[in-house]
Amino acid sequence: MKKTRILVVDDELSIVKLLRTTLEARGFEVLTALNGAEAIHVFEKELPDLVILDIMMPKMDGFEVCRQLREWSQVPVIMLSAKGDEKDKVKCLNIGADDYITKPFGQEELLARVKAVLRRSQVVTAAPLNQPRYVNGDLEINFAQRRATLSGQEIKLTPTEYSLLQELALNAGKVLTHTHLLNKVWGAEYRDERQYLHVFIRRLRDKIESDTANPRYIKTVHAVGYQLPEAISP
Repeated sequence: MKKTRILVVDDELSIVKLLRTTLEARGFEVLTALNGAEAIHVFEKELPDLVILDIMMPKMDGFEVCRQLREWSQVPVIMLSAKGDEKDKVKCLNIGADDYITKPFGQEELLARVKAVLRRSQVVTAAPLNQPRYVNGDLEINFAQRRATLSGQEIKLTPTEYSLLQELALNAGKVLTHTHLLNKVWGAEYRDERQYLHVFIRRLRDKIESDTANPRYIKTVHAVGYQLPEAISP
């Protein structure tokens, strides 16, 4: 069986060595880079399954690396930072990261986050026999292909973005609570991470709504959760 390949990017050699040892002991293949420019080069050459990316680095910081990766790849990205600033976390998620870990971190915390992100990227949900797709106006979601289109154009979604949109679409017409969505899409360990949900809802709206201030598709139910309208057959 092919090993899952993880690219570790950090300018602190001690962190790189620690992550390599920890991840290889769990059966992952580890690639490394010591700065942002090298990270882009290694990524383009090796196409890893996951990137663990430090924010503060020479030549190109983690924010810029993540932005460049998101221009053409939806590979999962976990950001590392020595600062636990909420603004940094939100910035990471807004530019396309899937998760955020504050240094110093425990090995088990890191492994749990890695497994959760990979689970979201690799899960394949069987298309319901009575609901192979969701269609409402210009928005169409093909569950079998894990593909969403708007006015016939494919919407580039990260695995987490797609999983969130699919969960809303499979339950179209129902109000899904914050807790339900966090448990279903991210996992039980993320049940208190409401900031993640808010940011990813905003990311989805930026991609599918013509007016994000007055969304047509992803509706907010104040203090409860979110709702996608029922499908409308073409």
